[in-house]
Amino acid sequence: MTRIDTQRRLLLQGLGLATLLPTRLALAASNSTSPEAPRLVVVMLRGALDGLAAVPAPGDPAWAALRGADGPAPLPLDGFFGLHPALTGLQRWWGEGQLLLLHAAASPYRERSHFDAQQLLESGGERPFELGTGWLGRALQASGQGSAVALSSSLPLALRGAQRAGTWTPARRGGADEDLLARVGQLYQDDAALSAAWQRAMAQQGMLGGESAGTGNGFAALARQAGTFLAAEQGPRVAWLEANGWDTHTNQAGRLQRLLAGLDEGLLALREALGAQWPHSTVLVMTEFGRSAVLNGSGGTDHGTAGMALLAGGAVAGGKVLTDWPGLARTQLLDGRDLRPTLDLRQLIAALLQRQFGLSQAQLAGGVLPGVSARELALWRA
Repeated sequence: MTRIDTQRRLLLQGLGLATLLPTRLALAASNSTSPEAPRLVVVMLRGALDGLAAVPAPGDPAWAALRGADGPAPLPLDGFFGLHPALTGLQRWWGEGQLLLLHAAASPYRERSHFDAQQLLESGGERPFELGTGWLGRALQASGQGSAVALSSSLPLALRGAQRAGTWTPARRGGADEDLLARVGQLYQDDAALSAAWQRAMAQQGMLGGESAGTGNGFAALARQAGTFLAAEQGPRVAWLEANGWDTHTNQAGRLQRLLAGLDEGLLALREALGAQWPHSTVLVMTEFGRSAVLNGSGGTDHGTAGMALLAGGAVAGGKVLTDWPGLARTQLLDGRDLRPTLDLRQLIAALLQRQFGLSQAQLAGGVLPGVSARELALWRA
C-alpha cells in the first residue's frame, strides 16, 4: 500500500466512514437494472442450525421417542411438520403462502467440520477448497446484472469472483462536518475509481435507515439496513447477511429460543424495509449442515448432516414443506445418528440463480455451479 493510500485509509477511519466505503471499488458503478428487477437476500447461519428443532416433525412415528419429550410444543403447520415457537412471524408468512421450508437438505459435505463445510457451501463445489471463488460471485460476474453488498466486516467467500461486490458495516463514530467531507472528496477527485467509490459511499449515507444499524441491535438492525439498500432505486440487487452462534452443543433449548427469535425479528425487519420491493424479493436462509437427531448428555446436539433451509418472498410458492422425507427411525438415520440428506442444497441454489439472473443450465453447470444437474423444484408461483 502506498503512502497516499495509507493516508486516505487513516482519514476515512477518522471520519468513521472507512466501514462505509465498499471494499470493492467496482461497486461504485450505478446499477443498470430496472427498479422492478428481482432482489435476493442470502442469510448464512454459521455454526449449524438444528433443522429438527427449527422445523420439527411430530408426524413422524419415531418423533415422540426421539425428541417429543424434550422440546417445546411446535407451532402447527401441515399436520406432519411444525415450527419452533419462537418463529411466530414466519408462521404468519407460511399462512400467507410466502414461506417455503426445505427439509432433509445438505451440501455434498459429510465430514462435520464447520470450517470445511462453510467453505464448500459458499464456494458451491463438491469438495472443500476445490474452488477459490463463490457461487454468488460467479453468478453476478456471469450475468453482469447489478451489484451486491455483504453486511459484514469482510467479503465472504460466496461473493468472491464478482467485481461489483463490496461490504458495509455500521460506522461506530459520529459523523463528520460537511467541510471535512468536501475536502475528502477533493482528495479523491483526480482518481476516477476512488472518486466513484467515494460518491457511492456518500450516496449510501443517504440510504441508511437512521441510527438503528449501529445501535447494537444485532441481526435485526443489519437485516433492516439490507432491505433499505435493496429498496433504493440505485441500490444493489443482492445482499448477504450472516449470523453466528448456532453451534448448540449445550443447553440447546434456551439458546435456540433466543437465536430463532432474533432470526424471526430480523426477517420481519428485512421485509418491512424492502417495502414495495417485497413482491420482487427472494430470501434464502441456509446453514452449513444439520445436527445429530438425538440429543447429547448436555442438553444439546452434535454436528450432523442434513438440516433445513428456507425460502421466503412475495413470489415464493410457499405454505408447504418441500422434502423427500427420509424418516427418523434408527434404521433410517444416516450412520444411525443423523437426518439423512435427500436434497442437494446446490440444486436449490441453481434454481435460485436461474430466477435471479436468468442464467442458462449451461452457464450454471459450466462455471457457476460446476457439475450440478437441473432439478424441477417448483419454488415459485406460476
